[in-house]
Amino acid sequence: MVQYAVTLKQGDWTVFKDGEAIASDMSRSAAVEMAQGLAFEDEERGEPVELLIQDYTGELAHKVSGRGN
Repeated sequence: MVQYAVTLKQGDWTVFKDGEAIASDMSRSAAVEMAQGLAFEDEERGEPVELLIQDYTGELAHKVSGRGN
């Protein structure tokens, strides 16, 4: 399973893949768009994907998809 996360880190929105930062210093909308695009690409290849997106209050939205069915 591939995991993507969008979180606020030290005042900047950061995109993580499997726990490693892959992009930072972004707007939230750009970070979400990037993470969703990468997740979609992995799903198209049949990879299961977990997507975590932090909102402005710190809550996380969680989505798991592409279970290879």
